[in-house]
Amino acid sequence: MTAYIVFIRESPVTDSDAMDAYRAAGPGVAASGDWKLTPLAAYGPMETLEGEAADGVVLLEFPTMADARAWYDSPAYAEARAHRLKAAPYRAYLFEGR
Repeated sequence: MTAYIVFIRESPVTDSDAMDAYRAAGPGVAASGDWKLTPLAAYGPMETLEGEAADGVVLLEFPTMADARAWYDSPAYAEARAHRLKAAPYRAYLFEGR
């Protein structure tokens, strides 16, 4: 079943150098290996309908939960993720869809 990861940036970037490092690493991590991921949305215009407003949202699609976990847990993404988490506070969710 199709799986998705959504990243929610909770507030503006506080470390622009770390975010620049993440942006430089991210596409390379996505393109390397056989990750089978499809970016569906990234930091586009948004409207808050319920709850606290987010500063930014990214939505990635994967063929399965196992594919998503393999990408998220990969050493290459772990290195990139460290930059993202230094740059700003995020929440991330992995879920199945149809």
